[in-house]
Amino acid sequence: MPYRARVAPVLAAALVVGAGAVPAQQPRSAPSAATGTTAALPAAAAGMRATLEKVIHQTVLPNGLEVIVIENHGVPLATVEIDVKNGAFTQTPEYEGLAHMYEHMFFKANADYPEPEQFVQRAAELGAVFNGSTREEVVNYFITLPSDSVAAGLSFLASAFRAPLFRPDELESERQVVLGEYDRQESSPFFKFTEDMNHLLWRSEYSRKNMIGNRDVILHVTPTQMREIEHRYYVPNNAALIVAGDVRPDRVFELAQRMFGSIPRGPDPFTKYPIPDVPPLPHDEAQIVEEPVSTVFVQEQWLGPSVGKDPRSTYAADVFSDVMNQDGSRFQRRLVDSGLWHSVVVNYYTLDHTGPITISGETTADKLRPALAALNAEIGKFDTPDYFSASDVALQKQQRAVGTALGLERASGFAHQLGFWWSVAGLDYYLGYVDNMARQTPDDLRRYVRTYIAGKPRVVGVLISPADRQQLGLTTADLLHPAPSKTAPQP
Repeated sequence: MPYRARVAPVLAAALVVGAGAVPAQQPRSAPSAATGTTAALPAAAAGMRATLEKVIHQTVLPNGLEVIVIENHGVPLATVEIDVKNGAFTQTPEYEGLAHMYEHMFFKANADYPEPEQFVQRAAELGAVFNGSTREEVVNYFITLPSDSVAAGLSFLASAFRAPLFRPDELESERQVVLGEYDRQESSPFFKFTEDMNHLLWRSEYSRKNMIGNRDVILHVTPTQMREIEHRYYVPNNAALIVAGDVRPDRVFELAQRMFGSIPRGPDPFTKYPIPDVPPLPHDEAQIVEEPVSTVFVQEQWLGPSVGKDPRSTYAADVFSDVMNQDGSRFQRRLVDSGLWHSVVVNYYTLDHTGPITISGETTADKLRPALAALNAEIGKFDTPDYFSASDVALQKQQRAVGTALGLERASGFAHQLGFWWSVAGLDYYLGYVDNMARQTPDDLRRYVRTYIAGKPRVVGVLISPADRQQLGLTTADLLHPAPSKTAPQP
């Protein structure tokens, strides 16, 4: 799932892009109430949905805008956020990267603040901080300010949502900012590795997973393209307004209707512009990327479940990843504790339009071949009856429940998380997540492995220095069929 602490070490760069991007992934936690959280912890795994429903309040305006309020009276602050079902997944090749460009234009001139810097000046008057981020299936915009200024904050975001101007001078300025982000990411040795792996995994649908975008598309962006994105996706029935913090739900609902209620509903964008399915991988593929790195990074990926089509497997995927990543697990003992790997991480990233399953690790050139052989041997045992136990699964489920309860303490962070889940999976999925996690069994985990990993086509990549590759004589065939080592250390 997203918002995960244990991501691939090589992919710490830019899984989220934005005007000051938030950290790539954070721990996957649901919110918990600002009051009474500690008391809820012992029973967290038994009925977290009931706890969440006490603090999460929802209504839908006549124009289709979903309004979600989370009360947290711990400090006199509030976060007001708009989430839009946009992002990389809506991008055809000629729009590759423009969901992110739109994000940069959101806090610019609009009909209420038509001159450059007026919008920013108004934020300063409110004592507010604001930002946005672009992900695969959501773009979010948020402002955090004193709770007695919530009405002004809602008006501030309504102006940006309702009537952007897309001034050519501001578009040119932000084009240079986005290109600067692109340049910074491209300077990392991991950029080409990530790009090559994504091309292998997503193939014809690569543009719908590429958040940073295509340099040439960004160079030639026009106000007309921005307006097309607005007309398609920036309609109230394709958005959620989330207010979290020191607020009262009835007051927020009243203000939301007053400030957003007159914005007309638009056509369902995904009826008119449906998102194609990611085609299945036809066979295993491998890629070697040479960059000046001091160690060797390895990544194996599979096409995982869609939360919309197979939600059951997404719960199993998360428990499975947690069990594999647990210190002292069989997987960690045989790979990391044996000395073959510096680190190995298993991750499933929840998306509606196919989430990737990733196993990534770091080792040294002299250990690469035996490390690969040991990794693939472990992968081949994932669906065996004794690979993990019921106690392994139970421990991870309880840890998720505790994390969920604690997560509610930060209203701002919770608003961002809830916005993501609203867009990708729906609020109902989020509310039931911990309870459904608690129902997972070892058999559910094995079913997930058999459906998505065991014997399924995968892509394998290695990031290595040119000198180390030459010394090893490494080929892509070595990645797909590593020879077992007779001298590999034992756990």
